[in-house]
Amino acid sequence: MSDTLFSANAPRPLAEILRPRRFSDIIGQEHLVGPEGALARMIAAKRLSSFILWGPPGVGKTTIARLMADEVGYNFIQLSAVSTGIADLRKALAEATRLRESASKPTVAFVDELHRFSRPVQDALLPAVEDGTIVLIGATTENPSFSLVSALLSRAKVYTLNRLAAADLHRVIARAEAHFERPLPLTDDARDALVAMADGDARYLLGLCEDIVATDHPSDLDTIALATLVQQRAPLYDKGQEEHFNLLSCFHKSLRGSDPDAALYWAARMIAGGEDPSVVFRRLCCAASEDVGMADPQALVQVMTAWQAFERVGLPEARLFLAQAINYVATAPKSNASYRAFDKASALAKSTGSIAPPKRILNAPTKLMKELGYHDGYRYDHDHPDAFAGQSFFPDELGGHDHPVLYEPNERGFERDVKKRLEFWNRRRKQAPEAKD
Repeated sequence: MSDTLFSANAPRPLAEILRPRRFSDIIGQEHLVGPEGALARMIAAKRLSSFILWGPPGVGKTTIARLMADEVGYNFIQLSAVSTGIADLRKALAEATRLRESASKPTVAFVDELHRFSRPVQDALLPAVEDGTIVLIGATTENPSFSLVSALLSRAKVYTLNRLAAADLHRVIARAEAHFERPLPLTDDARDALVAMADGDARYLLGLCEDIVATDHPSDLDTIALATLVQQRAPLYDKGQEEHFNLLSCFHKSLRGSDPDAALYWAARMIAGGEDPSVVFRRLCCAASEDVGMADPQALVQVMTAWQAFERVGLPEARLFLAQAINYVATAPKSNASYRAFDKASALAKSTGSIAPPKRILNAPTKLMKELGYHDGYRYDHDHPDAFAGQSFFPDELGGHDHPVLYEPNERGFERDVKKRLEFWNRRRKQAPEAKD
């Protein structure tokens, strides 16, 4: 049985099959592996120093470490911090010592998930790094400033790896297609959607490619068919509760349509039918935010206060609190601008993935983060007139000051005043130094 399970002929994941074999084959990370990159310069000099690769999953950390060792002719030992303890580490260091003495060449000790090493295990690495027994290459998905001991950070430079860009991921797909000797059965839009699903992770993308090829689909998949294929569908509501949801829908639409009489009627129908009043209040909360929103921010406060009073007093008197909350929401001015704004934000977040925030608006509690430019250029709003510095908080890739507009207030109720505030700040924002550059 073991021969079958662990046969050398067992299939390997596509990500392993297509792992680059040469340093020049690495996709992405041009700032490090390009001709002028720090890692490329190490290879050109045929001498490696200890460093840590910090970046998200599936961007090439393991591949870079292995190929750099190969390119300069170093021995290579790979460890996983998830499964390596002090005893295992000492064996690896002893092997590195033996290789140095017998082969007269250095050893790269690559430690995946380095942040998972406990502090004592990290400390145990220091002497071997210090005396040259190993060149440490660590890989971590977590901020080294918080997850690694300062002594180790002082002996190993940190290089930041970026999530792979869409163009990089399209190159990954092209390699997969070359391996399969046929294109993936995808429309152009579905191909873009596949790249978006990967969110910068080449390993995950190659897994999706395997799933698509395994289906042997006879025609090109569109975006909807692709989503159905690679993602589990959300469960449907129990049809036995259809009336429950029908009445809730009638209630909510009556609130949205500013018809307090109809809203009261449908609420009374539900309560008479034995519905839990908290279900009605939950829908009231949704309407107070989704349909009233910033046109009357007090609507949500009124509903929550009525709900609290309802629970403390109880029926039959508490029905008055429910009625008051229903009338308030139904007669309040309406705006779904906040609701629509978050829908736009969600779509933007989904389409852009894990774009890094501007370093200027990130705190820099550690020396390393300061060296990397965190917080550099941040302007404290309270130091400026009207407590407004006009700085952009969007990622630079999304246009900075020219970012997509998500929240567009209406001319109804309190939101009319909010719109005036935004117009004032937008005028001031255009006068900010960065907007004039």
